[in-house]
Amino acid sequence: MKGPGLALLFCLCLGFSQVINAASVVFLNPGRANEPFWASYGRFMQSAADDLGMDLEIRYAERDIRRMLEQAREALQGEHRPDYLLFVNEQYAGPEILRLSRGSGVKLFTVNSQLTEDQQTLTGGTRERYPDWIGSMVPNDEEAGYLMARALLSQQARKTPDQPIDLLAFSGVKQTPAAQLREQGLMRALAEFPQARLRQLVYSEWRRDRAYEQAQQLLQRYPEVSVVWSANDEMAFGVMAAATELGRTPGGDLLLSALNNSPEVLRTFLDGRISSLVSGHFTLGGWAMVLIHDYDAGVDFARQGGKDRRVPLFQSLDPRKARRLLHHLQQPGYDLDFRAFSRVGRSGAGTYDFTLDPLLD
Repeated sequence: MKGPGLALLFCLCLGFSQVINAASVVFLNPGRANEPFWASYGRFMQSAADDLGMDLEIRYAERDIRRMLEQAREALQGEHRPDYLLFVNEQYAGPEILRLSRGSGVKLFTVNSQLTEDQQTLTGGTRERYPDWIGSMVPNDEEAGYLMARALLSQQARKTPDQPIDLLAFSGVKQTPAAQLREQGLMRALAEFPQARLRQLVYSEWRRDRAYEQAQQLLQRYPEVSVVWSANDEMAFGVMAAATELGRTPGGDLLLSALNNSPEVLRTFLDGRISSLVSGHFTLGGWAMVLIHDYDAGVDFARQGGKDRRVPLFQSLDPRKARRLLHHLQQPGYDLDFRAFSRVGRSGAGTYDFTLDPLLD
């Protein structure tokens, strides 16, 4: 066979080979399939996988740690194992997932919540005692907690200069590194405002219904509270519902923060009922897919900025940024081509630059 026929056969074989050799990835999603944040997180990952030609399977643990570990066991010790497994150190399950990975031949990558320093004294770091644990990428959670709190306290200080500021805080799951880091950011901001008093911090487990029940009691127990810090949007909505029933005005006599990217929270921020909004970390899984794609193609991300990354994904939004983000969320594939972020075939290219900016332009 010669000429065009041979060229066509070569192209068909090349395409078939690329399909066969597509990297397979399983992501152990700790959230619920209908949970706005984790659903949007998965959607962003899937868009990246589609653009990069990767086979992605997302398994939702439905906030059940035992279910997540069973999913990990199946992926790492079952008959059909993926090339890569992405996992979150949710409720400190990371060491057990690493233990399950021994001898599996699966490469592991941590997203969102890295193993703590205490955990790593036992497991070692990435590419150490578990050489197939190739890297990690987490967002700037401490900064997120700080940005929300600083914005709220600054606004209230301008409204009531030289007056005390009473604050309530609603955090997530206590045994989650992300919640703890955001609380550290809250405390850093409070240290900058000596007139601010944290009346109580409660754990609402990221849930709207639990925050609603807690806020019904706390807003009556502390009637002078003028600022409410919430570590995500679902808890903020629960507080908002309770406050409204008690005759308070979100965005008026009660300032609230939120964190995430749902269309609901973006619109609530734009209409003024949320006074401080931070977003960005829903993109992290998609950026991790870029790193894994490149690693699989022979471009080791460890040489392009390190094997363990803390990326500045969280940003405080203003109305313009909120409108732009809302627009991109409504577009197929977010109006992004994830191949543009890859370093494969780009010798001399700089390190990876993962931020929320592409969705704010």
